[in-house]
Amino acid sequence: MGRAFVYVILGGGVAAGYAALEFSRRGIAPGELCIISEEATAPYERPALSKGFLLPEAPARLPAFHTCVGSNDQRLTPKWYTEQGIELILGTQVKSADVNRKTLTTATGETISYKTLIIATGARALKLEEFGVRGSDAENVCYLRNLADATRLVNTMQTCNEENAVVIGGGYIGMECAAALVTNRIKVTMVFPEAHCMARLFTPKIADFYEAYYESKGVNFIKGTVLSSFENYSDGKVTAVVLRDGTRVPTNMVVVGIGIRPNTGLFEGQLVIEKGGIKVNGRMQSSNSSVYAVGDVATFPVKLFGNECRRLEHVDSARRFGAYWVNKGRIVGAFLEGGNREEYEAIANAVKLKMVAQDKGEVEKLGVEFVSNVGRHQERNNGLVLHKPLYEWQATAGVAVALSVAAFAYWYGRRRQRW
Repeated sequence: MGRAFVYVILGGGVAAGYAALEFSRRGIAPGELCIISEEATAPYERPALSKGFLLPEAPARLPAFHTCVGSNDQRLTPKWYTEQGIELILGTQVKSADVNRKTLTTATGETISYKTLIIATGARALKLEEFGVRGSDAENVCYLRNLADATRLVNTMQTCNEENAVVIGGGYIGMECAAALVTNRIKVTMVFPEAHCMARLFTPKIADFYEAYYESKGVNFIKGTVLSSFENYSDGKVTAVVLRDGTRVPTNMVVVGIGIRPNTGLFEGQLVIEKGGIKVNGRMQSSNSSVYAVGDVATFPVKLFGNECRRLEHVDSARRFGAYWVNKGRIVGAFLEGGNREEYEAIANAVKLKMVAQDKGEVEKLGVEFVSNVGRHQERNNGLVLHKPLYEWQATAGVAVALSVAAFAYWYGRRRQRW
């Protein structure tokens, strides 16, 4: 036995919820669309898990952060999906996919067929075992990727009031979890192999600012080394982490944030995989015309980089400063936290047009005002005009992509004869 749908969204993360909203706006007929998710709840704003969900007072809980509240739009509760005639197939693992036959097979053996498939499977958290470290199944070792992870992390924090925690990793998850732990009155040591936090994104100056702020809140940084092993109680709880340089750090809990891997396994050998993700074109269409991919799992062309295909994991940041990357007297990259719409447009224009920046001292002094001020008039040296609103910076967000994919998939599906 099985079920058939015109459209199937595989994955229940942020992109799935935003795509569902766009489908409903396009007039999807009842019974045409389903969302299949391993999680037992309707799509939600995943960034909330590392922020409001971890607060000790008035924490965020569902249904407060179902999509699409992240863009101040409708909150899509399970009732909303029912009212729209969109079927949620939750708590369901898909074990295999056949893109030629247009079928998905679940762990229970059910076959679900589709006319158009949108892959929104996201990514999974990397485990310590993948780096030769055993013990991440200990009761007080936590990861953070989904609602179950976040719930376990909260429960563990509640048992460690005013005790010690070690955070492994200096990226987004590591930094956000360290802040949450401190807010929950837990003493934090952060361990990562790079010379400074957020090494893939931050310059040393930006990292210095953040690290100094975290240190002012009591966070201790151990940089340039990695976890080697755990010390455990007889009941399996971790009591200390041992680092590669021999340092022993006692702890009552461990939070691991060492990166992710896109969930492409179902489609390897069937779709083109590039840079770790499913390769798609400008319409997010894969090498199979009936299959699309969005979010962390997709490798897509980015206009800002000359249509070079990239796989981007994006989140809007918090408060206000940034950096420019200057090469041979021209701006070739930019980073901005907490700017307004006009400022983001200005830095996007500056990078797009490779704006002249010969005086690095002036650039550093003026900051975002450098491109904002120049953006109000023509750059006489090369005839470029910085006034056309550009939004390439938004193209990195899987949410924005999901909207266009849903619209195009709906249009494309309508053109083709139904089975």
